[in-house]
Amino acid sequence: MITDSDMDAVFQALSHGVRRTILDLLRERPGQGVGELAKSFDVSRIAIMNHLAVLEKAGLVISEKDGRVRRLYLNAAPIQMIHDRWTDEYSAFWAGRVTGLKYAAEAAANNTKTGKDGT
Repeated sequence: MITDSDMDAVFQALSHGVRRTILDLLRERPGQGVGELAKSFDVSRIAIMNHLAVLEKAGLVISEKDGRVRRLYLNAAPIQMIHDRWTDEYSAFWAGRVTGLKYAAEAAANNTKTGKDGT
């Protein structure tokens, strides 16, 4: 079970755009080193390490030492635990369906704007 304090840490970690981007990058390429990850941003390596500290405190990033390199991995479990707190099987099914409909409508609208609507 996730505590209120744990949830506060997760929500605080997710409140910053750079941290959300870090999680996206780690999802796409697990095991990146800090230096490799820092190259994706126009901020100092120290700033990235500070963001990583917040993410690690929230349990969203796991790091392991590999020689001189710190390998970083996304841990989505805290997000899933928050999701589980407010959903059940029934509501999760319908939330997924509504989300799929939203993405389809956005894609159709985007295709119409760019002239890719097949006409």
